Amino acid sequence: MTIRVAIVEDNLHMRSALQKVVSSSDALCCTATFEDAESFSAKFMDMNVDVVLIGINLPGNSGIHTVARLKPRKPEVQFLMCTIIDDSPTIFDSLSAGATGYLLKDETPSDIIKAIISVKNGGSPMSPQVSRQVVESFQGRKTNAAIMDLLTSREWEILKLLDKGFRYKEVSDILCLSFETIRTYVRDIYEKLEVHSRTDALNKVFQKNGEDYFPG
Repeated sequence: MTIRVAIVEDNLHMRSALQKVVSSSDALCCTATFEDAESFSAKFMDMNVDVVLIGINLPGNSGIHTVARLKPRKPEVQFLMCTIIDDSPTIFDSLSAGATGYLLKDETPSDIIKAIISVKNGGSPMSPQVSRQVVESFQGRKTNAAIMDLLTSREWEILKLLDKGFRYKEVSDILCLSFETIRTYVRDIYEKLEVHSRTDALNKVFQKNGEDYFPG
């Protein structure tokens, strides 16, 4: 079965290059290309697509924000970040938002094709240097396991979005819930954790090498 691929990339040269790579494989089919997140988002729910190659620093909404907003609406679609950015916070934010893989733009055409096939078949392809940073990040960042059972899956989902810096309104947009519903969930989270602020909640749940996740 042919894997249907959409490309979201603002750089015309890179967008064309990725389209050629996808079209060169009999296993893949490029269904559409977009130069920004807004035009892609407008078509997303009506598209028949399996894998989305998406950049990060797009004009308007970023690739990370777009993935976080759209992935819950069609969980079967796999998002594969394709970017020149290889810093740990951006990688972690992308994966936390719902991306299943993370490629750097200097990958060979063969590796890009393999990554698309892999992500469709249940894999989580990453460029080698990205994989190393992910491992090192998770080794240094610990979750307070004793607290995990206190929160529901929806509360964890909201807390992780807050952890990434999203505001209440952005969280409500991503999860398709009202602003007041998000506020209610957050109040419940604070009550369960016995804290009074976002920083205190994240410091209590996420720890780095035994220290506060947010110092001060």
